[in-house]
Amino acid sequence: MLRFLIRRTLGAGVILFLLSIVAFLLFFGMPRDPGLLMCGKTCTPANLANIHHVLGLDKSIPEQYGIFLHNLVLGSKEFTQGPCPAPCFGYSYHTNEQVWGTLMDRLPTTVSLTLGACVFFLLIGLGTGLLAAWKRGTLIDKTVTAGSMVLSSMQIYFLGPLALAALVYQTHLFDKPAYNEFTANPVSWFTGLIIPWVVLSTIFAAQYTRMARSSMIEQLQEEHVRTARAKGMSRKYVFFRYAWRGSLIPIVTIFGIDLGSLLGGAIITEYTFGLPGLGQLAVQSVFFSDLPLLLGVMLFSAAMILLFNIIVDACYAFIDPRVRLS
Repeated sequence: MLRFLIRRTLGAGVILFLLSIVAFLLFFGMPRDPGLLMCGKTCTPANLANIHHVLGLDKSIPEQYGIFLHNLVLGSKEFTQGPCPAPCFGYSYHTNEQVWGTLMDRLPTTVSLTLGACVFFLLIGLGTGLLAAWKRGTLIDKTVTAGSMVLSSMQIYFLGPLALAALVYQTHLFDKPAYNEFTANPVSWFTGLIIPWVVLSTIFAAQYTRMARSSMIEQLQEEHVRTARAKGMSRKYVFFRYAWRGSLIPIVTIFGIDLGSLLGGAIITEYTFGLPGLGQLAVQSVFFSDLPLLLGVMLFSAAMILLFNIIVDACYAFIDPRVRLS
Protein backbone atom coordinates (compact mmCIF):
# COMPACT_ATOMS: atom_id res chain seq x y z
CA MET A 1 0.00 0.00 0.00
CA LEU A 2 2.82 2.41 0.88
CA ARG A 3 4.55 1.86 -2.46
CA PHE A 4 1.25 2.42 -4.23
CA LEU A 5 0.66 5.73 -2.40
CA ILE A 6 4.21 6.92 -3.13
CA ARG A 7 3.81 6.06 -6.80
CA ARG A 8 0.48 7.87 -7.03
CA THR A 9 1.87 10.91 -5.22
CA LEU A 10 4.80 11.17 -7.63
CA GLY A 11 2.40 10.80 -10.54
CA ALA A 12 0.26 13.61 -9.14
CA GLY A 13 3.36 15.83 -8.95
CA VAL A 14 4.10 15.19 -12.62
CA ILE A 15 0.51 16.03 -13.56
CA LEU A 16 0.67 19.33 -11.64
CA PHE A 17 3.96 20.18 -13.35
CA LEU A 18 2.48 19.56 -16.82
CA LEU A 19 -0.66 21.50 -15.89
CA SER A 20 1.40 24.51 -14.85
CA ILE A 21 3.15 24.48 -18.24
CA VAL A 22 -0.18 24.34 -20.07
CA ALA A 23 -1.53 27.22 -17.97
CA PHE A 24 1.51 29.34 -18.78
CA LEU A 25 1.16 28.71 -22.50
CA LEU A 26 -2.58 29.44 -22.45
CA PHE A 27 -2.03 32.68 -20.56
CA PHE A 28 0.50 34.01 -23.02
CA GLY A 29 -1.80 33.01 -25.85
CA MET A 30 -4.49 35.36 -24.54
CA PRO A 31 -4.96 38.58 -26.53
CA ARG A 32 -5.13 40.76 -23.39
CA ASP A 33 -2.07 42.38 -21.81
CA PRO A 34 -2.22 42.52 -17.99
CA GLY A 35 0.16 45.47 -18.11
CA LEU A 36 -2.40 47.52 -20.05
CA LEU A 37 -5.10 46.64 -17.51
CA MET A 38 -2.92 47.97 -14.69
CA CYS A 39 -1.63 50.98 -16.60
CA GLY A 40 -5.04 52.59 -17.05
CA LYS A 41 -6.49 54.90 -19.68
CA THR A 42 -3.64 57.44 -19.49
CA CYS A 43 -1.00 54.80 -20.15
CA THR A 44 2.25 55.82 -21.81
CA PRO A 45 4.83 53.51 -23.42
CA ALA A 46 7.28 54.30 -20.60
CA ASN A 47 4.76 53.44 -17.88
CA LEU A 48 3.77 50.25 -19.70
CA ALA A 49 7.43 49.20 -20.04
CA ASN A 50 7.99 49.87 -16.34
CA ILE A 51 4.95 47.75 -15.38
CA HIS A 52 6.17 44.92 -17.61
CA HIS A 53 9.57 45.11 -15.88
CA VAL A 54 8.05 45.09 -12.38
CA LEU A 55 5.79 42.13 -13.23
CA GLY A 56 8.60 40.28 -15.00
CA LEU A 57 6.70 40.24 -18.27
CA ASP A 58 9.72 41.61 -20.14
CA LYS A 59 11.50 38.27 -19.68
CA SER A 60 11.09 35.27 -21.95
CA ILE A 61 8.42 32.68 -21.19
CA PRO A 62 10.94 29.97 -20.13
CA GLU A 63 12.63 32.46 -17.78
CA GLN A 64 9.33 33.46 -16.22
CA TYR A 65 8.33 29.82 -15.77
CA GLY A 66 11.68 28.96 -14.18
CA ILE A 67 11.29 31.84 -11.72
CA PHE A 68 7.76 30.68 -10.94
CA LEU A 69 8.89 27.12 -10.12
CA HIS A 70 11.77 28.42 -7.98
CA ASN A 71 9.47 30.69 -6.00
CA LEU A 72 6.86 27.95 -5.59
CA VAL A 73 9.34 25.54 -4.01
CA LEU A 74 11.77 27.86 -2.21
CA GLY A 75 9.96 31.17 -1.89
CA SER A 76 11.41 34.52 -2.88
CA LYS A 77 12.65 37.79 -1.37
CA GLU A 78 12.97 39.62 -4.68
CA PHE A 79 9.41 40.93 -5.01
CA THR A 80 9.03 44.69 -4.66
CA GLN A 81 5.97 44.08 -2.46
CA GLY A 82 8.05 42.16 0.08
CA PRO A 83 9.21 38.59 0.81
CA CYS A 84 7.03 35.70 -0.34
CA PRO A 85 7.53 32.44 1.59
CA ALA A 86 6.97 29.05 -0.04
CA PRO A 87 4.63 28.00 -1.51
CA CYS A 88 4.90 31.30 -3.34
CA PHE A 89 2.63 31.87 -6.33
CA GLY A 90 3.71 35.50 -6.42
CA TYR A 91 1.59 38.61 -6.04
CA SER A 92 -1.68 39.28 -7.81
CA TYR A 93 -1.44 41.70 -10.71
CA HIS A 94 -4.83 43.16 -9.79
CA THR A 95 -4.88 43.38 -5.97
CA ASN A 96 -1.11 43.38 -5.35
CA GLU A 97 -1.61 40.81 -2.57
CA GLN A 98 0.07 37.45 -2.07
CA VAL A 99 -1.76 34.78 -4.07
CA TRP A 100 -1.36 32.07 -1.42
CA GLY A 101 -2.79 34.37 1.25
CA THR A 102 -5.72 35.19 -1.02
CA LEU A 103 -6.38 31.50 -1.62
CA MET A 104 -6.38 30.78 2.12
CA ASP A 105 -8.73 33.71 2.74
CA ARG A 106 -11.22 32.39 0.20
CA LEU A 107 -10.87 28.72 1.15
CA PRO A 108 -13.21 28.75 4.22
CA THR A 109 -16.12 29.86 2.03
CA THR A 110 -15.55 27.06 -0.45
CA VAL A 111 -15.01 24.47 2.29
CA SER A 112 -18.25 25.51 4.03
CA LEU A 113 -20.20 25.36 0.78
CA THR A 114 -18.69 21.99 -0.16
CA LEU A 115 -19.08 20.17 3.15
CA GLY A 116 -22.64 21.36 3.70
CA ALA A 117 -23.69 20.37 0.20
CA CYS A 118 -21.98 16.97 0.56
CA VAL A 119 -23.95 16.20 3.71
CA PHE A 120 -27.19 17.09 1.93
CA PHE A 121 -26.66 15.21 -1.31
CA LEU A 122 -25.16 12.12 0.32
CA LEU A 123 -28.01 11.73 2.79
CA ILE A 124 -30.70 12.42 0.21
CA GLY A 125 -29.07 10.71 -2.77
CA LEU A 126 -27.95 7.52 -1.05
CA GLY A 127 -31.13 7.29 1.01
CA THR A 128 -33.47 7.55 -1.96
CA GLY A 129 -31.23 5.28 -4.05
CA LEU A 130 -31.30 2.54 -1.43
CA LEU A 131 -35.05 2.96 -1.03
CA ALA A 132 -35.54 2.58 -4.79
CA ALA A 133 -33.36 -0.56 -4.85
CA TRP A 134 -35.22 -2.02 -1.86
CA LYS A 135 -38.58 -1.33 -3.51
CA ARG A 136 -37.43 -2.28 -7.01
CA GLY A 137 -40.24 -2.43 -9.55
CA THR A 138 -42.78 -0.69 -7.29
CA LEU A 139 -44.35 2.73 -7.64
CA ILE A 140 -41.81 4.15 -5.19
CA ASP A 141 -38.95 2.93 -7.35
CA LYS A 142 -40.46 4.39 -10.51
CA THR A 143 -41.21 7.73 -8.82
CA VAL A 144 -37.70 8.06 -7.40
CA THR A 145 -36.11 7.09 -10.72
CA ALA A 146 -38.21 9.53 -12.71
CA GLY A 147 -37.59 12.34 -10.22
CA SER A 148 -33.84 11.80 -10.28
CA MET A 149 -33.83 11.87 -14.09
CA VAL A 150 -35.63 15.22 -14.11
CA LEU A 151 -33.48 16.82 -11.40
CA SER A 152 -30.20 15.60 -12.88
CA SER A 153 -31.01 17.48 -16.08
CA MET A 154 -31.32 20.76 -14.18
CA GLN A 155 -28.46 23.25 -13.99
CA ILE A 156 -27.31 25.44 -11.12
CA TYR A 157 -27.50 28.63 -13.16
CA PHE A 158 -31.19 27.82 -13.74
CA LEU A 159 -32.17 26.60 -10.25
CA GLY A 160 -30.12 29.25 -8.46
CA PRO A 161 -31.96 32.34 -9.73
CA LEU A 162 -35.30 30.55 -9.29
CA ALA A 163 -34.46 29.76 -5.66
CA LEU A 164 -33.38 33.36 -5.05
CA ALA A 165 -36.55 34.75 -6.62
CA ALA A 166 -38.88 32.39 -4.74
CA LEU A 167 -37.22 32.21 -1.33
CA VAL A 168 -35.48 35.57 -1.00
CA TYR A 169 -37.03 38.29 -3.16
CA GLN A 170 -40.67 37.15 -3.28
CA THR A 171 -41.47 35.36 0.00
CA HIS A 172 -38.55 36.76 2.07
CA LEU A 173 -38.26 33.43 3.88
CA PHE A 174 -34.46 33.64 3.79
CA ASP A 175 -31.88 36.37 3.66
CA LYS A 176 -29.69 36.77 0.61
CA PRO A 177 -26.97 34.08 0.62
CA ALA A 178 -23.73 35.24 2.20
CA TYR A 179 -20.76 33.71 3.96
CA ASN A 180 -20.37 34.37 7.68
CA GLU A 181 -17.63 32.81 9.77
CA PHE A 182 -18.84 29.80 11.72
CA THR A 183 -16.86 30.74 14.82
CA ALA A 184 -18.37 34.23 14.87
CA ASN A 185 -22.03 33.28 14.40
CA PRO A 186 -22.98 29.64 13.66
CA VAL A 187 -26.64 30.54 13.03
CA SER A 188 -25.79 33.20 10.44
CA TRP A 189 -23.28 30.81 8.87
CA PHE A 190 -26.00 28.18 8.46
CA THR A 191 -28.79 30.48 7.24
CA GLY A 192 -26.48 32.28 4.83
CA LEU A 193 -25.52 29.05 3.05
CA ILE A 194 -28.72 27.02 3.24
CA ILE A 195 -29.98 28.05 -0.22
CA PRO A 196 -26.66 27.37 -2.02
CA TRP A 197 -26.47 24.02 -0.20
CA VAL A 198 -29.93 22.99 -1.30
CA VAL A 199 -29.44 24.10 -4.91
CA LEU A 200 -26.03 22.49 -5.25
CA SER A 201 -27.10 19.28 -3.51
CA THR A 202 -30.20 18.97 -5.71
CA ILE A 203 -28.10 18.34 -8.80
CA PHE A 204 -25.71 15.94 -7.09
CA ALA A 205 -28.39 14.11 -5.08
CA ALA A 206 -30.18 13.12 -8.29
CA GLN A 207 -26.97 11.64 -9.69
CA TYR A 208 -26.18 9.75 -6.49
CA THR A 209 -29.72 8.39 -6.34
CA ARG A 210 -29.40 6.73 -9.73
CA MET A 211 -25.87 5.56 -8.97
CA ALA A 212 -26.78 4.05 -5.59
CA ARG A 213 -29.82 2.29 -7.04
CA SER A 214 -28.02 0.75 -10.01
CA SER A 215 -24.99 -0.24 -7.93
CA MET A 216 -27.13 -1.87 -5.24
CA ILE A 217 -29.20 -3.80 -7.78
CA GLU A 218 -26.00 -5.04 -9.41
CA GLN A 219 -24.61 -6.16 -6.07
CA LEU A 220 -27.79 -8.05 -5.25
CA GLN A 221 -27.09 -10.25 -8.28
CA GLU A 222 -23.59 -11.20 -7.08
CA GLU A 223 -22.94 -14.83 -6.16
CA HIS A 224 -21.88 -14.15 -2.56
CA VAL A 225 -25.12 -12.25 -1.94
CA ARG A 226 -27.26 -15.02 -3.40
CA THR A 227 -25.29 -17.55 -1.38
CA ALA A 228 -26.00 -15.61 1.81
CA ARG A 229 -29.70 -15.59 0.96
CA ALA A 230 -29.59 -19.35 0.24
CA LYS A 231 -28.13 -19.94 3.72
CA GLY A 232 -31.28 -18.50 5.24
CA MET A 233 -30.11 -14.98 6.09
CA SER A 234 -32.83 -12.37 6.10
CA ARG A 235 -33.23 -10.05 3.15
CA LYS A 236 -32.63 -7.00 5.33
CA TYR A 237 -29.41 -8.44 6.78
CA VAL A 238 -28.04 -9.38 3.36
CA PHE A 239 -29.07 -6.02 1.91
CA PHE A 240 -27.17 -3.94 4.44
CA ARG A 241 -24.41 -6.35 5.47
CA TYR A 242 -23.25 -7.66 2.08
CA ALA A 243 -24.76 -5.78 -0.85
CA TRP A 244 -24.49 -2.27 0.62
CA ARG A 245 -20.77 -2.57 1.32
CA GLY A 246 -19.99 -3.79 -2.17
CA SER A 247 -22.06 -1.06 -3.80
CA LEU A 248 -19.91 1.66 -2.17
CA ILE A 249 -16.98 1.22 -4.58
CA PRO A 250 -18.37 3.26 -7.53
CA ILE A 251 -20.02 5.73 -5.14
CA VAL A 252 -16.76 6.42 -3.29
CA THR A 253 -14.97 6.84 -6.62
CA ILE A 254 -17.34 9.51 -7.88
CA PHE A 255 -17.59 11.15 -4.46
CA GLY A 256 -13.82 11.57 -4.28
CA ILE A 257 -13.78 13.29 -7.66
CA ASP A 258 -16.78 15.48 -6.80
CA LEU A 259 -15.37 16.47 -3.41
CA GLY A 260 -12.01 17.41 -4.89
CA SER A 261 -13.68 19.41 -7.66
CA LEU A 262 -15.92 21.29 -5.23
CA LEU A 263 -13.04 22.07 -2.87
CA GLY A 264 -11.14 23.39 -5.86
CA GLY A 265 -13.98 25.87 -6.39
CA ALA A 266 -17.67 25.50 -7.12
CA ILE A 267 -17.44 28.14 -9.82
CA ILE A 268 -21.04 28.37 -11.03
CA THR A 269 -22.58 28.14 -7.55
CA GLU A 270 -20.30 30.76 -6.00
CA TYR A 271 -20.72 33.11 -8.95
CA THR A 272 -24.52 32.68 -8.97
CA PHE A 273 -24.91 33.45 -5.26
CA GLY A 274 -22.06 35.96 -4.97
CA LEU A 275 -20.07 33.86 -2.48
CA PRO A 276 -16.40 34.95 -2.15
CA GLY A 277 -14.83 31.53 -2.62
CA LEU A 278 -12.23 29.97 -4.88
CA GLY A 279 -14.71 29.58 -7.73
CA GLN A 280 -15.45 33.28 -7.84
CA LEU A 281 -11.73 33.97 -7.54
CA ALA A 282 -11.09 31.81 -10.62
CA VAL A 283 -13.50 33.91 -12.68
CA GLN A 284 -11.89 37.13 -11.50
CA SER A 285 -8.39 35.89 -12.34
CA VAL A 286 -9.44 35.18 -15.92
CA PHE A 287 -11.30 38.49 -16.25
CA PHE A 288 -8.26 40.52 -15.12
CA SER A 289 -5.67 38.33 -16.93
CA ASP A 290 -4.03 37.77 -13.54
CA LEU A 291 -1.45 35.05 -14.22
CA PRO A 292 -0.25 34.47 -10.62
CA LEU A 293 -3.80 34.25 -9.32
CA LEU A 294 -4.92 32.09 -12.25
CA LEU A 295 -2.06 29.65 -11.71
CA GLY A 296 -2.69 29.58 -7.98
CA VAL A 297 -6.37 28.72 -8.32
CA MET A 298 -5.77 26.21 -11.12
CA LEU A 299 -2.96 24.31 -9.37
CA PHE A 300 -4.76 24.34 -6.02
CA SER A 301 -7.92 22.97 -7.63
CA ALA A 302 -5.98 20.29 -9.49
CA ALA A 303 -4.13 19.34 -6.29
CA MET A 304 -7.44 18.86 -4.47
CA ILE A 305 -8.78 16.57 -7.20
CA LEU A 306 -5.57 14.51 -7.31
CA LEU A 307 -5.38 14.30 -3.51
CA PHE A 308 -8.89 12.94 -3.16
CA ASN A 309 -8.32 10.49 -6.01
CA ILE A 310 -5.39 9.06 -4.04
CA ILE A 311 -7.49 8.94 -0.86
CA VAL A 312 -10.28 7.15 -2.72
CA ASP A 313 -7.87 4.51 -4.04
CA ALA A 314 -6.57 3.96 -0.52
CA CYS A 315 -10.12 3.59 0.81
CA TYR A 316 -10.90 0.75 -1.59
CA ALA A 317 -8.93 -1.72 0.52
CA PHE A 318 -11.00 -0.88 3.60
CA ILE A 319 -14.33 -1.08 1.78
CA ASP A 320 -13.86 -4.25 -0.25
CA PRO A 321 -11.51 -7.05 0.94
CA ARG A 322 -11.27 -8.33 -2.64
CA VAL A 323 -9.34 -5.19 -3.58
CA ARG A 324 -6.92 -5.78 -0.73
CA LEU A 325 -6.33 -9.38 -1.79
CA SER A 326 -5.65 -8.40 -5.40
